[in-house]
Amino acid sequence: MTGEQDLNQLLKSMKPIHNPGQFVFCTLKDLAEINIKDTILLFKEAEGYTVILEKEKADNLKFSYSFISSWITLTVHSSLASVGLTAAFSNALSCAGISCNVVAAYYHDHIFVNSTDAGKAMEIFNRFSEQ
Repeated sequence: MTGEQDLNQLLKSMKPIHNPGQFVFCTLKDLAEINIKDTILLFKEAEGYTVILEKEKADNLKFSYSFISSWITLTVHSSLASVGLTAAFSNALSCAGISCNVVAAYYHDHIFVNSTDAGKAMEIFNRFSEQ
């Protein structure tokens, strides 16, 4: 199954969920510092590894971070080849003054917003299905 590509259908059927907890982005030079099972996301960059994990786990490991976020998942199975979904919701969030960090995984899009903006972001996402 390759996922939905029709933008109108994607927007109407986003069905966002707010995953419980607080999440942080950390950077590591060495993966020996963490158990991969504790990560939400691991991405290798030239400067090191970006890791998203629960804030509590980062605190326990004494990892530094500068952004505490909420994690929203769009439960629609979006195609990796779809066009316009990220632009549509990121523009709506931007108009409301909400920054977002987006991860497009195989089945779903995952959006990390400032913890204080989660409620407003959910309202914005839910409005798409009402249009």
